[in-house]
Amino acid sequence: MTKSTTVLCPVCDLVLVLTDDPRRSLSCPGGHCFDAAKQGYFNFLTGRGTNFIEDTGPMVIAREEFQNRGHYAPLAKALCAAIEGHHPENKLDVLDAGAGTGYYLGEMIASISETEAEVDALALDISRYAMRRAAKLPHTLAMVWDVWRRLPSADQSRDVVLNCFAPHNPQEFHRVLRANGICLVVTAADDHLQEIREPLGMLGIAENKEASLIEKFRSAGLQHQQTENLTYAMDLQTSDLFNLAFMGPAGHHLSPEVLRAKAESLGTQRVNASFGVHMFVRLG
Repeated sequence: MTKSTTVLCPVCDLVLVLTDDPRRSLSCPGGHCFDAAKQGYFNFLTGRGTNFIEDTGPMVIAREEFQNRGHYAPLAKALCAAIEGHHPENKLDVLDAGAGTGYYLGEMIASISETEAEVDALALDISRYAMRRAAKLPHTLAMVWDVWRRLPSADQSRDVVLNCFAPHNPQEFHRVLRANGICLVVTAADDHLQEIREPLGMLGIAENKEASLIEKFRSAGLQHQQTENLTYAMDLQTSDLFNLAFMGPAGHHLSPEVLRAKAESLGTQRVNASFGVHMFVRLG
């Protein structure tokens, strides 16, 4: 079985066709072909590489365990609510730029599926280990790709772009969004995890982040529509603290042993979760 997609070939920019028989592959009229890995994802960075370091398998496992505990479920719920009324009733075309495990995308797909709307989702991340998880989501093509580059999606092919705790590429977000399509950007607020950031060796949060974000997107043709500030308390066990630290940038520069010792020294903590959910609209 074959079907045309809105996914573009990373070599020649032609539209790719998905084939499921005898093996799952993507091919374009230019003769370029990409076979799915046995875990279901496609690797578009083969032979190209990237300057960025992918999240490792253990880091992705830590993220999955933390997310499965429901600590960020209120954020996922807010994202699901944000897309209501911003796509046709019978269809949702969504691109998740920096999807990680696909947790937020999966919750969004589940909420849409309840309405029996058709979903076409594209998940992008540089981590092979993350894309193994995202590839399990229904109605989703998961691809290893650097979101700083030209996104492998056709012009004006998406109703929603999701960008959670990931690099921003507003020019490309603008290009792939349809008129009146929305881009949802999630950032950490100044007081996010304020109780544990320093003890766990986690990175700080840049000042004036929201203002610079809005200006960056405005210059790319995406108008700031609204920002929802979401804040709540999380009761975290030592295993949660370890996973939370190890799944982020600290996992690249601190060993698991060091982070586990830091988490155990803190014990159970009540920690502040604080996010900005920013909505940008493509106005034509």
